Amino acid sequence: MDLTVTTLEGKAAGKISLSDAIFGLDPRQDLIQRVVRWQLAKRQQGGHKTLGRSEVSLTGAKMYKQKGTGRARHHAASAPPFRGGGRAHGPVVRNHSHDLNKKVRALGLRHALSAKALASDIIVIDNLTANEAKTKSLTGSLAKLGLTNALFIGGSELDNNFRLAAKNIPNVDVLSVEGINVYDILRRGKLVLSKDAVAALEERFK
Repeated sequence: MDLTVTTLEGKAAGKISLSDAIFGLDPRQDLIQRVVRWQLAKRQQGGHKTLGRSEVSLTGAKMYKQKGTGRARHHAASAPPFRGGGRAHGPVVRNHSHDLNKKVRALGLRHALSAKALASDIIVIDNLTANEAKTKSLTGSLAKLGLTNALFIGGSELDNNFRLAAKNIPNVDVLSVEGINVYDILRRGKLVLSKDAVAALEERFK
């Protein structure tokens, strides 16, 4: 697959050939969905917690005698029906993450890249650098390219000026090639790759 390389100013900068083993697969939605589900489950905190009956700071003494009062039979005030008592079957701290085979995760990333390529939503930029960390100037450059919702993937080291300039632009994310992932690829409209990112991906999956 051949794509035209452009600059941030919208000028042509040659052509690049993308590997069909990475960008030319027939996308499988089931694989992509499994990886996204794994990512979202892994980031879920699971730190919710309520105090149970044995954890509340109340006396465990019997409230009143069992019989002869004409009232219902109760034991301790820490029982769930009473104010200040422990919660019955409340949430507990747990780990929501689950295992997913490393090969399946890698294949899901390739299928996500192929899905973007199939939809013609991949743009290759010669390099993601900015002369100054100015959001206004970068916004003008993105407007020339028609980018309003995009994920930018740079090389192993991101240009600090470009990263700072893009930080305050809505619906624009910037990641290094090591941080590329299926969820972020799918949640943005366009995928913008630098030439260094393309070379790193082909080296990674060769």
